[in-house]
Amino acid sequence: MSDQVPAAPPARLLRVLDALGVGERDIASRTTPTDGTYNTVTRVTLTDGRDWVVKTPPPHTAALRYERDLLVNEVAFYAAAAGAGGPAIPRVVRSEPDPASPTGAYLVMTARPGRPWHELSSAPDAGDASRLRAELGEIVGRLHAVTQAAGSGFGYPAEPFGPLAPTWRGAFTAMTEAVLADAETFRARLPYPVGRIRTILAGAAPVLDEVARPALVHFDLWPGNLLVTGEPGTRTIGGVIDGERMFWGDPVADFVSLALFGDIEQDRDFLAGYARSSGAEVEFTDASRTRLALYRSYLYLIMLVETVPRAVGSEAADSTWELVAPHLVEALDAVRRGG
Repeated sequence: MSDQVPAAPPARLLRVLDALGVGERDIASRTTPTDGTYNTVTRVTLTDGRDWVVKTPPPHTAALRYERDLLVNEVAFYAAAAGAGGPAIPRVVRSEPDPASPTGAYLVMTARPGRPWHELSSAPDAGDASRLRAELGEIVGRLHAVTQAAGSGFGYPAEPFGPLAPTWRGAFTAMTEAVLADAETFRARLPYPVGRIRTILAGAAPVLDEVARPALVHFDLWPGNLLVTGEPGTRTIGGVIDGERMFWGDPVADFVSLALFGDIEQDRDFLAGYARSSGAEVEFTDASRTRLALYRSYLYLIMLVETVPRAVGSEAADSTWELVAPHLVEALDAVRRGG
């Protein structure tokens, strides 16, 4: 957390807290994280010891299509993950529409201990790193066992593209079509024309029919959303946060952010932990590798396109391009090859 500075307009934050019977005199401290890129986040510690995180939608309207009502997704994630994820999952204290806001609901949840994995003052030693990856694998394996209610469908709970889809192919096609439409709307820089990317993705769509169970997918499990607590040698995962990008879909999709620019197949500690909690080893087939390449393509497209509505500036946009564009090309090549 940063120094104590307002993370949202005071009136808005106080209005949210007032709905919970909390007044300004009840606030011991409030801080704001530094890594947030979309919703406004404030950590509020109360004089009675309660520790909450308050999230409110951004005031701006320029966003990607899938980002509509992201906090609806986050509430759905925490509710579904509450039992499977254990104590690492925040508990929803309250979430409801904010009548004074044109941009959606707010969310109040319990804060989890620890700091983002990548912000540790000292890097985990080999023993810590191995144990943490295995522990993470166990948590993710349990989360992936959570299934959407029968007949409820696939996709984002906020339903930015309409009702949940009856098939994963239908849901994922709508997701990729949306980000490609955003690319056209915002004139985003991509390594290939949108039409060519659409053709490549469509050519591999039949492999999506293998997915019949809408599993709980976080889809943003990079180290910034994993809180680590404890001293060197005894570190453990204290929180799995920021579930706002979640959807009901193929659990393989989570392997993208878990090894963002790497190869999850080489992460033996994670896969061993995952197998322990899920009851079966992950089998990487040509079809599952093709699906993984599809999901990598989707996430890399989001990372490139969102730089425009975020107005990150030319230097940051260029840095993102240099980092992500080669990986998007590689992922699309893998899609075309079939794994």
